[in-house]
Amino acid sequence: MAVTFLRRLHPLDWLAGALLVLGLLAVATGLLPSGPAADVLARVGPLLVFLATVIVLAELTGKAEVFDVVATWVARAGRGSYVLLFGLCVVFASVTTITLNLDTTAVLLTPVMLALATRVGIAAVPLAMTTVWLANTASLLLPVSNLTNLLAADRVALSPSGMAAVMWPPQVAAIAATMVCLWVFYWRRGARGEDRYLPPEPPRPADPVLLRVCAVVCGGFLLVLLADLVPLWVASTAAALVVAAAFARRRREELRWSLVPWRLLVLVPGMFLVVETAGALGMDRLLASAIGAQEGALGVLRTAAVGAGFSNALNNLPAYVAGEAVVPPANHEQLLGLLIGVNVGPLVTPWASLATLLWFERCRWHGTRIALGRFMGTSLVLAASGTVAATVALAATS
Repeated sequence: MAVTFLRRLHPLDWLAGALLVLGLLAVATGLLPSGPAADVLARVGPLLVFLATVIVLAELTGKAEVFDVVATWVARAGRGSYVLLFGLCVVFASVTTITLNLDTTAVLLTPVMLALATRVGIAAVPLAMTTVWLANTASLLLPVSNLTNLLAADRVALSPSGMAAVMWPPQVAAIAATMVCLWVFYWRRGARGEDRYLPPEPPRPADPVLLRVCAVVCGGFLLVLLADLVPLWVASTAAALVVAAAFARRRREELRWSLVPWRLLVLVPGMFLVVETAGALGMDRLLASAIGAQEGALGVLRTAAVGAGFSNALNNLPAYVAGEAVVPPANHEQLLGLLIGVNVGPLVTPWASLATLLWFERCRWHGTRIALGRFMGTSLVLAASGTVAATVALAATS
């Protein structure tokens, strides 16, 4: 039985387990003292509760066909025009990322959009690239949008509404840069290969009551977040429990332990412990030298560039954690620059963000071929232009 279980593990499961084992070994051997290790785990605890519950909320919302219905109405609203469909898909993917987290966009929106492409004859690759790029570049606005934002919330001392007030210009700039790159590389007539598409039939959800409950709960969840009434993990837990209760009454068979993102719950603490250990062994000094302590527009741009580069070399989560440790506490604008780098920049390599890894997995499952060379080349253009545009917007409005 154990052998069968091990054979069923995905490579990402092995990676998550290996990172956790390495982190625990570092603590056991004294490479990472128990004090800093305990501090890391105490910081990660509420984030893990939030991450688990918001993904369960998103999974059940997807099973209630909320995403399918919205995607179908988006395609119908486009009326066969690729230009109009392009704008609507950008809005759909951006709103999903901003309100429900970039991993939700990668895990749930990707298969919905690809299935819609197959059903109505829409070119699949433009839709796929729209999803993965906006899963990353549209994740600047709210703490809920990206785990890195949650990590930064205490340091920058901003409420959800306060963060939105500061980060909306960089967010608009990042989305604008994404739209330009999407249109030039994937959506224009010469790239997509089609003039028009056939709009789908109106959606017919299997359980309209469940769909309405999930839609209302998600809307209420967003309002609570913006009002900053309770901690994020409390809001996400309450929303997930309400939706789970609705499923328990109407479709109990959908409530399974597999809804819980076990891989993430293993990966995140392991990654944090490993990064903390690497910092104690000298990585912090190298990164501090690269980032510097220069304030102003050039200092923020330099920090964003280092964050983006480090994210593509390793992953955006350890890039943020390591970068945060060396940015001077008073340099809030520099820390926001780091946040731009690790949110907008991790596009070039498949492992740069967890959302991108999950997206590749979903595309492979659907049978949509993504040419790696073209993906990396076009993503490099967006990573550079999007990071610069967002950083300039932050500097200009701060």
